[in-house]
Amino acid sequence: MVWTQFTTAHLQGAQRYESWESMASQSLFRSRFTGPHLHDFLARSSALDLGNLQTFAQSLPPLEANRPPALIRQADPEVVHLWLTRRGLLGLSQSGRDVMAGEGDFVLYDSSRPCRGFAKAPDGQDIAGVIVQVPRALLPLHPNTLDALTITRIPGNTAIGTLLRTYLTDLMAHAPSYGKADAPRLGSATLDLLTVLLARTARDGRCLTLEARHTALRARIGHFIQQRLAEPDLTPASIAAAHRISVRYLHKLYQDDRMTVSALIRHTRLERIRRDLSDPRLGARCVSAIAARWGFPEPAHFSRAFRSAYGVTPSEYRRHALPERVVH
Repeated sequence: MVWTQFTTAHLQGAQRYESWESMASQSLFRSRFTGPHLHDFLARSSALDLGNLQTFAQSLPPLEANRPPALIRQADPEVVHLWLTRRGLLGLSQSGRDVMAGEGDFVLYDSSRPCRGFAKAPDGQDIAGVIVQVPRALLPLHPNTLDALTITRIPGNTAIGTLLRTYLTDLMAHAPSYGKADAPRLGSATLDLLTVLLARTARDGRCLTLEARHTALRARIGHFIQQRLAEPDLTPASIAAAHRISVRYLHKLYQDDRMTVSALIRHTRLERIRRDLSDPRLGARCVSAIAARWGFPEPAHFSRAFRSAYGVTPSEYRRHALPERVVH
């Protein structure tokens, strides 16, 4: 199964912490924990297994953690964790360095080195975060670069930081909908975006593979398209200009896909429109208004494109998709 979910809500008292500690030791790596809530530890975790790497969305009470040399000698998966704080504050100490990662910040830490840390949130709230767990050997970065990046606060408000933060949040929000066939591509995209973030932070673009650069650029372009579908002038030329590349290079990035960039824009717009046409909450909104909302301001052009894609007119599709009483 690609997606799994864990909670201690169905347990009582000390069983809650014991269950969570066992899950964390098996899924992540062993540490020793202390804190005021271990007697009644209400925690939640969801996990995505993307093959070579895993992602976790966690919500748990404040606590302190320690991974001493003895635990590392017992078992070391030789992974690194990239933590994204979504609520609260994470503090870590490793390799003689200390770091605080507040909401929206990333921090990288290593399973192969002793580490201490704490997690807390204001007003009695739980701390929440996302973890990307990846084998150290899988990251295409020079070992010295990776070493320099551990226990360093990586701001999430930069261009690439915002992209990865949004990507991870959406990835985990839609985790139940993914199947096994999605895992390899999602894993590759996650690894490449993580690599770009780390390389950008280290200001060493030379350590990126060409494939990683292409994947990261495509991810930025895809995000750009999704955010601007309503703009009728969204074209390959405007996309290329916004990313400071040539139109020819843009098409080269997508040359192995089934769709050209223009076809991708048109398909995505039509899918958004088809979704809205089948939404009872939008039954009072006219077809042309829905089309204009997604970048088709000319009704005749939109109707031809929709019929070509789905074999029926927009109005016919809506009549079949909605109960008659809500269609206008």
